[in-house]
Amino acid sequence: MEQQTMTSAPALGAALKPRQLTMMGLGSAIGAGLFIGSGAGIQAAGPAVLISYLVAGTLIILVMWALGELAAATPDSGAFSVYTARAFGPVAGATVGWLWWLQLVVVIAAEALGAAGLLSTIFPALPVWLMAFVFIAVLTAVNLTRVKNFGEFEFWFALLKVAAIVGFLLISVALLFGWLPGVQSPGLANFDFTGDGFAPHGFAGIATALFVVAFAFGGTEIVSVAAAETQDPARSVGLAVRTVLWRILIFYIGAIFIIAAVVPVGSAGLKSPFAAVLEAAGMHGAATAITFVAVAALLSALNANLYGASRMAFSLAERGEAPRVLASLSRSRVPVVAVLASVSFGVVTAVLEVAFPEKVLPLLLNIVGSTSLLVWASALLAQLALRLRADREGTFLPLRMAGFPWFTGLGLVILAAIFTVGFIGEDSRPQLLSTFALVAALAAGNWLHHRSMKRSASVPERAESRERVEPPVLID
Repeated sequence: MEQQTMTSAPALGAALKPRQLTMMGLGSAIGAGLFIGSGAGIQAAGPAVLISYLVAGTLIILVMWALGELAAATPDSGAFSVYTARAFGPVAGATVGWLWWLQLVVVIAAEALGAAGLLSTIFPALPVWLMAFVFIAVLTAVNLTRVKNFGEFEFWFALLKVAAIVGFLLISVALLFGWLPGVQSPGLANFDFTGDGFAPHGFAGIATALFVVAFAFGGTEIVSVAAAETQDPARSVGLAVRTVLWRILIFYIGAIFIIAAVVPVGSAGLKSPFAAVLEAAGMHGAATAITFVAVAALLSALNANLYGASRMAFSLAERGEAPRVLASLSRSRVPVVAVLASVSFGVVTAVLEVAFPEKVLPLLLNIVGSTSLLVWASALLAQLALRLRADREGTFLPLRMAGFPWFTGLGLVILAAIFTVGFIGEDSRPQLLSTFALVAALAAGNWLHHRSMKRSASVPERAESRERVEPPVLID
């Protein structure tokens, strides 16, 4: 008898360590949005921006908890795209996957050009376009190596950002308590609860800042993608989620509290708030140091986004939602074609932006600007549906979100509030409408793709059934 063996398709590597996954989750939340962009939130709401950060921080904690539960149970490089497909069908899952992929490949170009632009303020002789392409080339090479090399690279990138935050917090605490020699403490005069000092623009300012602040946490969902290549996913994801949750609160809320206390609303220092605090502490030349940290933050995000985009493309190809060639793996079990395809879109976008400054990239970023909010919504909705299904069927879950379904519902309520604020705001409404239009186009395209696949599959089935039909019996 001839023996037949069935071989499974090659899988991605599983070499990421728990410490790498933890630092990846933490590092993805600490980006240039915190080092450079946090001043915009304070400008909008004053010290009351702390309320906005607490609300947005609560949301991201709930989203990470929900994704952690899903990823620990079924780790997959498609993460929330796969979970959405299991909960609501393949068209919904593919739409979320392609939406996230498009966001990442556009942001890759923005981060490369942003890092180059910041570095050009220190080294003006170096062309921005040249530095941007060097950054892309180096980080593409990192992503083409074994996943453990990527993990180690991202670990040290994230550690640099964490060390910068810790150093900033230590110096700032000494400043507030008056422990720095020759430097007077600014005190907490900015937190004037008796007048309009705490919330100079009232509830409207807090709401506006909430929409701005929410984007600072974008990227944390990459932890659920990386779980598929992690040793012992259930344990690693649980550790990463628990560790990242409290550290995000300490680093974000702590840093924003200090900036709001030291830098007054309306100050020019809010353009680079970390540098303004360090200058107030007597550390002259701090702007240069913060610029280097912001460059590292952007390059870290670029590295992680290229990784996330390639893994999402790989997952879509595996499920038949993208060209099969994107599922090709190297001997090191790295999706080389998916990496190159993802970075090529970023390169094309960067080239167009260099050729037509301030025309291409702002338009693309406006279209994909609200993608993270929709991804978080899909993650919470998928977790709600799949958790109810698992509880109904008695399925064991290695990591369970506490307070279910109330905490999941709270996350959805916060998201609804952010969307409401966004639609009310004249500046943010076009961005949301553009993103929703993109979602509609992707959903229509995926629906047509699945309809075409069903028709193609039905043709051979009909032909086979005709072959099986016995010829009619002729009666004399």
